Formats: sequence, C-alpha cells, structure tokens
Amino acid sequence: MIQIHQFPCLSDNYGYLLHDPDSGETVCIDTPDAAEYLKQAGAKGWAITQIWNTHWHPDHAGGNLAIKEATGCTIVAPAAEAGRIAGIDREVAHGDTVSLGELTAHVIDVGGHTLGHIAYHLPEAKIAMVGDSVFALGCGRMFEGTPQQFWASLERIRALPPETMLYCAHEYTAANAKFAVHADPDNAALADYAEEISDKRSRGEWTVPMPLSRELATNPFLRADAADMKARWGGSAPEDTFAALRAAKDAF
Repeated sequence: MIQIHQFPCLSDNYGYLLHDPDSGETVCIDTPDAAEYLKQAGAKGWAITQIWNTHWHPDHAGGNLAIKEATGCTIVAPAAEAGRIAGIDREVAHGDTVSLGELTAHVIDVGGHTLGHIAYHLPEAKIAMVGDSVFALGCGRMFEGTPQQFWASLERIRALPPETMLYCAHEYTAANAKFAVHADPDNAALADYAEEISDKRSRGEWTVPMPLSRELATNPFLRADAADMKARWGGSAPEDTFAALRAAKDAF
C-alpha cells in the first residue's frame, strides 16, 4: 500500500511524497521547496521518480527544475497551465490518469483558484491531493476563475467517496475556522470541529489531512447549496451563494 510522507515547508505549505514500496517509485505532489523535498526523500531512502503538479503558482511548481536536475524525474502537470510550469514531460487534463506503480490516480478539473488547477484522486488509497482548491473549512482564493467554474469544481470534490482523505497544501485551518463559524454560526458540527482545531493548533499539531465527510458537514464553501446558507448569504443559485461567501472571506 502507498506510503505518504507529509512535512511542513516554506511558511505554511505542506509537502507530500507518495511512495509505492512495491515499485520503488516516489512522487512529489507539487514542489514548493526543492531542497526540502530532496532532503526529506533522502532521509526516507526514497528515489524521486515523478512530480505531479496541481497548478502553476511558484509555491507549487517552483522547485520543478531543481528536483528534475537532481533526480531525472518525470513531471506531470495540468495541460491548461503548461505555458506557466517548467520542465513538463506530460500534460494532463480532467479524465486522464497517471500511475504510481500499480496504483492509478484520476485527474480532476478543480479550476477556480487558477484556471487549470487539477487534483489527483487515488481511489484505491482513498486519498485526493487537492492543492489549493479546497482547504480544511475553506477553499482557495478565486484568483483566475469564476464563481460558476469554482462551484462546479467543488461539486466534483463533493462527489468523491465521503471517506476520502483530502490532502491540501496549506495549514490555513485556524483562520478558516474563524470565518466558517461567522458564516455558519448555527452549525453544531462546525462548532465542535472549530474547537478541536483550536486545541490542535495550540499544541502545534497539524489539521491536515481531513476526511471529506467532515468537510461536507462543516465547510461553508461546500455547503453553498444548503437552504440555510442560501438564506443567510443570498443567491438564487449555489454559485451565487458561493460567490458571496468567497467575497466575504476575502474581506474577513
């Protein structure tokens, strides 16, 4: 079974190495800090064979060339952002698959944070590497997409099996929890979750990964089609409610 090594890097990023012990292959999920990725892989005794980029932002693809030069790895990245990502060997889009040994990862279009953002879902391992598309109790800023696009992306994430563990790229959860409670103050499950997050962060513990099932019940951005959220935030369609929530979070 796949091995997942998670580690902090830069100021608030998480780095991820996925390792298949049967084939010996190791994948970097994004490359925010090339030196740290090489250090962590070396400490594990893992040889990096691939990079899977989620989107073009430098804290996700900035280490591509340094890692490729050091390891000779293959770089997989979103076709829609190929012009902005260095060193690509294979361009992928929604519906494509990539492999780690005998494991298959399905590419999902989760554009909105950036136009071509993708996620990688490994159903056998019950995990999804979601980059900056969705966070614990939050979602990425809508830098390039539209509310319609971003909501459609969140619906694709919501459609994954609820037991899926979501691995996002940043430790933003404490700040997200504050807004979530503001946005959805009557949600008892959210109140419990926020308290748990506060306790974890006070001890310096990570809040990532997180089960999709819990996000479905508590993440206000994933609940933009719920009647109580529409009543509180307005909008005749879920994407309108989502847009209102995203604008409010940007100004919070």
